[in-house]
Amino acid sequence: MIIDPAQQTSKENYKLLIGSVLPRPIAWVSSVSSGGELNLAPFSFFTVASRNPPMLIFSIGEGVETRAGTVKDTLTNIRERGEFVVNIVSASLANEMAKTGEHVAPEIDEFAYVGLTPASSEVVSVPRVKESPVSMECELVQVIPLGDDHLVIGQVLRYHIQDELYDKGRIDTKKLAPIGRLAGNYSPVESMFSLPNEHLEEYLRPPVDKDRK
Repeated sequence: MIIDPAQQTSKENYKLLIGSVLPRPIAWVSSVSSGGELNLAPFSFFTVASRNPPMLIFSIGEGVETRAGTVKDTLTNIRERGEFVVNIVSASLANEMAKTGEHVAPEIDEFAYVGLTPASSEVVSVPRVKESPVSMECELVQVIPLGDDHLVIGQVLRYHIQDELYDKGRIDTKKLAPIGRLAGNYSPVESMFSLPNEHLEEYLRPPVDKDRK
């Protein structure tokens, strides 16, 4: 099947994109409004942009149809303060992360709303999620409008890594237990393999259902 995106609606193209580009990491972004209200929201259009200096990027859309034409609270806050924190979502925090994705009034503190702890950052005025295994303090570099969305680029100023995850300059990804976005669902990173792998086909073979007759 060949599909021309120009012949589709934005929603139709979105469904194809999120069902094809996966699993996607999740940026759990904390920000603060000009009035001091805390905000926490997940974004799955997220990746590393540069290694030197270290930079992250994530994309912010308009939101649900009832908010079409509006700018999300996170983007407003980042533009006003010029800083934010990207928190990594482990499997144990999945429910809290999903709840912060609900559309609530701007004055609602998502930290309190889902029962998370705002912890002071080192160099930015935005708090990180204390429960998150890895948090990265970021300074805004640029916001680039891309169609209906906005690409946010931030330079990492500080890493916060739980001690048990840090191993000689690396992150123990098994202990990190991150989750990824799969279209409308999520998936934990439960197993890993190295390449090249002579036994890859056997490794990826679906498990046998012992109860099946």
